[in-house]
Amino acid sequence: MMHTGDSLAAEHRRVREGRPVRQRPGADAAPPVLSLFVIDVSGDAAAYVERLRSVLAPAVRLGCTADFEQESLPVDEIPGWFAEVCAGSGGGGGGEEWAPWFARAGREAYAEHTGGGGPWDLQNWLYRFDPDEDSRGWEWWDATVAGPSRVHVRVDSWGESFFGCQDLLWAVFTAGAVRVEGPMVQITSFRENS
Repeated sequence: MMHTGDSLAAEHRRVREGRPVRQRPGADAAPPVLSLFVIDVSGDAAAYVERLRSVLAPAVRLGCTADFEQESLPVDEIPGWFAEVCAGSGGGGGGEEWAPWFARAGREAYAEHTGGGGPWDLQNWLYRFDPDEDSRGWEWWDATVAGPSRVHVRVDSWGESFFGCQDLLWAVFTAGAVRVEGPMVQITSFRENS
């Protein structure tokens, strides 16, 4: 998926501003097809959505503003809990024992979901938001609370059913997901009662 300055700016607005967590953007504002992830969380679903946004908003903003020719990207706006659960010197030195329970449990759930996938290095994860990097096959669209411990996350994948999303799954799990189903391609003209 190609990301441009304009598409990253629009994505940043969607991540940062969000909407009330039970309200989806109107179907007329969405692309004709989105990919849906159904996420079961431990704890409050609305708090989960805010944690996920708190990780993705600064990363997408870096995509709009950072110089990706540099050896490392600034991490001062990345939540400390996320940096702690990431691997490598850019992620708190692997101090996952200091990360909150939801991030540690999410790290384990990610490994199980991916069949043993290790933790992402924070800098490697951030470099996925480089507009010239084509391995990030998604753009954030929205997140809604679908139940007391269920969240629906939608991303634009250009209608593809198979796309690079391990970076998204890392954020989804470490924000507190216990189970993730998807992605499932979905026509956006439907109505969801939530």
